[in-house]
Amino acid sequence: MPQRRRTTASASRSQASGGGAGRRPWVTWTVVGIGVAAIVVLIVFIAGDVTSNPQDDVTPPEGVETFEVASAAHTTDAVEYPQDPPVGGPHDATPLACGIYDTPVRNENAVHSLEHGAVWITYQPDLDAADVSDLESFGRQSDVLVSPYPGLDSPVVLSSWGTQLRLSAVDTDVIDQFIRAFKNQTAPESAVTC
Repeated sequence: MPQRRRTTASASRSQASGGGAGRRPWVTWTVVGIGVAAIVVLIVFIAGDVTSNPQDDVTPPEGVETFEVASAAHTTDAVEYPQDPPVGGPHDATPLACGIYDTPVRNENAVHSLEHGAVWITYQPDLDAADVSDLESFGRQSDVLVSPYPGLDSPVVLSSWGTQLRLSAVDTDVIDQFIRAFKNQTAPESAVTC
């Protein structure tokens, strides 16, 4: 009998103190809730870091021209743009894939890529091979197009939606500054990749 009493007493103490498998379920749920809340806060913090744009603080290079772009409509027609190369306007429904081109590209497709936030680096077709190689190194970045452009009045022209900079020579520091200042910054659909 003493054995039985101890077991009963032990069980009574366990029940009185809330022991056993059903012990204070609110404690478990509180701990789980705090853990989930901490994870959510961490995800929001990390997402904020990823989406914050280091380009926001970049000062554009000197000499950048800005233009009002009145339309971003799709068209199947050839477009006569007010700037050469163009910085925006009506364009083909198919964007040009970003990257490096060794032949001229169609303006209407390149402008669609500008609408998606790309920077378009154009250069005179007779530019020195070493300079072209320097320009092509930028074409390996996301959202950058590099192509020759016949009839260009400057050796290199940098364009993004509504902005343009003409260069008298390849200046990789200025090109990098332009890309950081304008890539995915001024375009109507900059969240879309080209």
